[in-house]
Amino acid sequence: MKKTFFLFIIFLFTQIAAQEKLMFWPKGEMPNSKILASKTKKKKDLAKLKEAELFAFLPPIKERGKKSVIIIPGGGYSKLTYDEGAFQIAKWMNTQGISAFVLNYRLPTSPDLIQKEIAPLQDIQASIKYVRKNASKWGISPDQVGVVGTSAGGHLAAMVSNISTDYTELKDDWATISAIPDFAILFCPVIDLGEFAHVGSRNSLLGENASPEKIHEYSMQNRVTDKTPPTILFHNQDDTAVPPMNSILYFKAMTKHKVKGSMFIFPKGGHRFFVTDKDAMSENWKKLCSDWLETMNNK
Repeated sequence: MKKTFFLFIIFLFTQIAAQEKLMFWPKGEMPNSKILASKTKKKKDLAKLKEAELFAFLPPIKERGKKSVIIIPGGGYSKLTYDEGAFQIAKWMNTQGISAFVLNYRLPTSPDLIQKEIAPLQDIQASIKYVRKNASKWGISPDQVGVVGTSAGGHLAAMVSNISTDYTELKDDWATISAIPDFAILFCPVIDLGEFAHVGSRNSLLGENASPEKIHEYSMQNRVTDKTPPTILFHNQDDTAVPPMNSILYFKAMTKHKVKGSMFIFPKGGHRFFVTDKDAMSENWKKLCSDWLETMNNK
């Protein structure tokens, strides 16, 4: 048993290590960092600095289309859950000819942050700019860059879809590149931080004593406009961690503002959408998602 587990760990590490790691913040320019903002930077502090990064999953050149996605893992804004919720989705995207980049973003619980609630947003905004800036290198289009978010990662995907303020502080040619994705795919997303909130996500992002005004501001159904990119949502009715009302509220706001999109709520499956799901109904998310992505060619 121990030998099997050890071999599995080696296999998993090899799979992860084989992916290209990309540091998308220009060196020394990652904002909102107490360490980098310090005028007297110490080597020991720099050594423990958490920097955001991307893991690149690229299909073979002959099978590679023009679309790409940045996958944002969940974890309640207190950890990052890569496994099925990110790496496996990235590999599935590759089977569709879509290049995938998994985001390792700074968590708002980090003691290094100056303003904790905008750090994840800064990282996803900068990563979108980076992928667009380097799109020709990978043979993809800078105008077909989407985001995929699971759970709290879905909240971050909704944030970057709706908050037009550029928090990256990047200058020169970086400043002209849009940080708004071209489309979004949300799995069991945290949307509402009020009545239907996942309390852990809200507390990690905004603190335990967040004001009603702050909660309203960061409840993403309140930020949808006619500029929100096309979005597809997947949820399970029996999700007790993040109630499906989160997706319903977001889709209702999309409908109000005539945002192109779809929503699918399956009867069971809990708080998960895995590539390896065998449930006769919920495993259909892959075909539904693939078909929906195909419509993006006709937008």
